[in-house]
Amino acid sequence: MSAETPDFVGEHDIDQTTLDIIESTLSNTRDEMDRVVETTAISPVIREQSDQFPLIADAQGRMIMGQFGSAIDTILDNAPFDRDELEDGDVIATNDPYMCAGAVSHTPDMLLLRPIFYEGDLVGFSSQWGNLMDVGGKTPGSMPVQAQTIFEEGMRLPPVKLYKAGEIDSELLQTFAHNTRLPEHAEADIKALAAGTKAAETRVHELCDRFGKETYMEGCDAILDRTREGMINLIHEFIPEGERYTFEDYVDDDGMGNGPIKLRLEIYREGDTVYLDWTGTDEQVPGTVNFLLNEKMFKMFTGVFLIMAFDPLLTFNDGYYDLFDVTLPEGSVVQPEFPAALGNRLPLMARQFDVLQATFSKLIDGFSVAGSYGTSPNLVYAGTDSEGNEFQMLEILYGGIPARPGGDGLDGHSWWPLFRTVPAEYQEAYYPLTIDEYSTRSDTGGAGEFRGGHGITKVYTFEEPGAITFQDDRAHTYPWGVDGGKHAQTSKKRLIRTDGTEEALPSKVENVPVEAGDKLVFSTAGGGGLGDPLERDPETVAVEVQRGLVSPDAAESEYGVVVTDDGTVDEAATEARRAERRESRDDPGAFDYGPLPDDEVLEEQIATERREFNDRHQ
Repeated sequence: MSAETPDFVGEHDIDQTTLDIIESTLSNTRDEMDRVVETTAISPVIREQSDQFPLIADAQGRMIMGQFGSAIDTILDNAPFDRDELEDGDVIATNDPYMCAGAVSHTPDMLLLRPIFYEGDLVGFSSQWGNLMDVGGKTPGSMPVQAQTIFEEGMRLPPVKLYKAGEIDSELLQTFAHNTRLPEHAEADIKALAAGTKAAETRVHELCDRFGKETYMEGCDAILDRTREGMINLIHEFIPEGERYTFEDYVDDDGMGNGPIKLRLEIYREGDTVYLDWTGTDEQVPGTVNFLLNEKMFKMFTGVFLIMAFDPLLTFNDGYYDLFDVTLPEGSVVQPEFPAALGNRLPLMARQFDVLQATFSKLIDGFSVAGSYGTSPNLVYAGTDSEGNEFQMLEILYGGIPARPGGDGLDGHSWWPLFRTVPAEYQEAYYPLTIDEYSTRSDTGGAGEFRGGHGITKVYTFEEPGAITFQDDRAHTYPWGVDGGKHAQTSKKRLIRTDGTEEALPSKVENVPVEAGDKLVFSTAGGGGLGDPLERDPETVAVEVQRGLVSPDAAESEYGVVVTDDGTVDEAATEARRAERRESRDDPGAFDYGPLPDDEVLEEQIATERREFNDRHQ
């Protein structure tokens, strides 16, 4: 065993049945933690949309079960106490991305970390973080577009004990909540997150009661080792050695007129180790789209891609982290230096998924994935109603998931599988607005043998004066198609005033005033297609025409399928049309990036759009 080999690797003195019970219990506990938080929190972004992420770690702080990579070492290193000062019942709280190496990536994300003791010994940790509705700062929702430092993005809590030996520090909690626009929401949601960590502690205690402390801890080592062994097999089977593969993509802009913003990734393998190098990625930008990418988190994302594509029964955890070597250039948009603003990091976060899977599409023979809508759009509507009551709505919206081998992309779906849509009835009951439309945008997913997911259109009518802040992306750059698939369509925003005048808005705006009766038409981008559209099953195309997902014109122009007035396929006309298309078209490239201008022209378009918007709203 080499010096670099983790200490959990080796023979384990635990039988297979016991190991499976421990692993299954911890997997179910992760879901239970989420459920506890969802049913205890009061903010819709957690309660309705499930924007929270659980984690269970071993005594060394290594994630055994979870949805994000852990940064427990960094959190404890930045805490104002030593590790040996941790006690049973302690809960550490932080929302400062720079104090946890980006384990939470903007200030609205509050992370709670609970050490788990059994019979006086530390046997692990549980953590839960969730997106609070507001933590202060210059705009409602604490995700300003025009901020240039993190100091403008709300109150930052360093890693401190919110609970000490089981007793909550009420003064600390009240001080934090006092600096938010929604103190009751902040207090309730933070307590809900603490309850989620407690649920994990209870289940770990039960496992230790049942099998013994030593067996439980040995089981954690064996789970990590099993995942690592499985990842080694995936690496050797699917990642060729000796060649280097690169891919580049662009985030539109930073919301302040700076863009496009390049991400570049190179991947290669030497032995058991996969190297992932972000060198060549653009430097950090003045605006808020910088993404402090946690190294362990990116290792988890990389492993999750391989696991979900090729071995979905494998548990993803810290077990395989030593098999990935990551280079994150300091001062770049994926490793910005303090105090860079981070509030709208979602375009970078989602786009690194796109870049990662596109690079894998090059190196894994026969496995390609197209480009996505490329962010997690969000909308904040805030103001004071006619009765003097303050209101603040925060919603996350979704777009087109890319096509993948053997299947279409999902329409109007989140990058995070467990996220949900806030029901229109909930929004209309609690906020002064009406949802006039929530629909799939036909023809926005890229055509292909497997179609990219469509974006969505959501239309809001505001019933009280207020202001809106939102961020989206893919307004200037297209989600690419792959292996003959076509690019998807871009996002669009329109504000329709009560007098009938309309204004096209950029994808990122801050505190735009709205009056009662004004409408916002919020349309997100689609996902790219995969494979030759002329190979798509004609009957599937006809069904999608009947459902309004594909227009009759697009069925013929993109897929070569002629659909009759009664919704059936005209087989003879389709055969002729497809033969004509094959004869006349150019050979498709590996990637279809859409009709993009060169970088200098795109840069000027982005700067001009922002300048004209600022002139209208000063």
